[in-house]
Amino acid sequence: MYLWWARFYSKGKVWILLSPALILVVFLFLGGLGFGIAESLNYMPIIGLNDPNFDAYRAIFSDKGFYKSLLLTLHVAITPTLLSVACALAFGLVLRQSFRGKKVFTFLFSFNLPIPHVVGAIGILFLFSQSGFFARIGHALGWMDMPAEFPIIVNDPWAIGIIIEYVWKETPFIGVIVLAILQSIGEDYEAVAQTLGANRWQRFRYVLLPLVLPGVLIVSVAVMAFFFGDFVIPAILGQTYPAVLAVEAVKDYTHYDLRNHPIGVAQALVIAAIGTVLVFLYMWLNRKFVRSDG
Repeated sequence: MYLWWARFYSKGKVWILLSPALILVVFLFLGGLGFGIAESLNYMPIIGLNDPNFDAYRAIFSDKGFYKSLLLTLHVAITPTLLSVACALAFGLVLRQSFRGKKVFTFLFSFNLPIPHVVGAIGILFLFSQSGFFARIGHALGWMDMPAEFPIIVNDPWAIGIIIEYVWKETPFIGVIVLAILQSIGEDYEAVAQTLGANRWQRFRYVLLPLVLPGVLIVSVAVMAFFFGDFVIPAILGQTYPAVLAVEAVKDYTHYDLRNHPIGVAQALVIAAIGTVLVFLYMWLNRKFVRSDG
């Protein structure tokens, strides 16, 4: 008996040590998910809803506003991700070179990494709103008659303020990863390509980009998933209607009428489902680009 237990413990030691934490995490996750699914199906005995149904999902998918919010959410998730990746690649290519003032430039590039998103959102609100700093400066300089004539950048239909905040905050995060990859690659591959007659663009397109792309894909999918489910920044810088899905879900869930709660939870589950699709997309991209390169 002792030998059997010793053999079992030696094989499953890690899982045995992790089991208390795993049980707690699984219980909380599955419990919350189960309650959420039940509530989205209008099963809330505490307020007299005892017959599960799909009314909340029907209400969501029959509402034209849901599709407007979905398109806005996809725009808010995809556009700043692409812009952040492009800026990160550009800054990474610059920072891998040696030049005077590189330390200062690197500090200015990465100083906002520890700054929370909400602080950046409030800063952009103060700077770019129609009663903000730039609007008042423009009015004081005589460029406009009233500060309200300043272009609408925050709380606008195109989510410009949200995109500015996301790009400002995530470009250094992606850029640090890009720079680490570029430094690990070195310059040997480029030197070989240059001796074969490749110009600067060809060296980037056919040498550096394929080597950097796997790491960039991994981090960009994670960033896009965060953008897709984010509530705080769109709530501060976004328009009232249509709002992104996360904001609409919170509105319905915090509505004074408890009968709106199933709709809010159903929207949150839809966000989670799309986020799961993004995870599988990452796995597919990882399998296609990373493992194939290995």
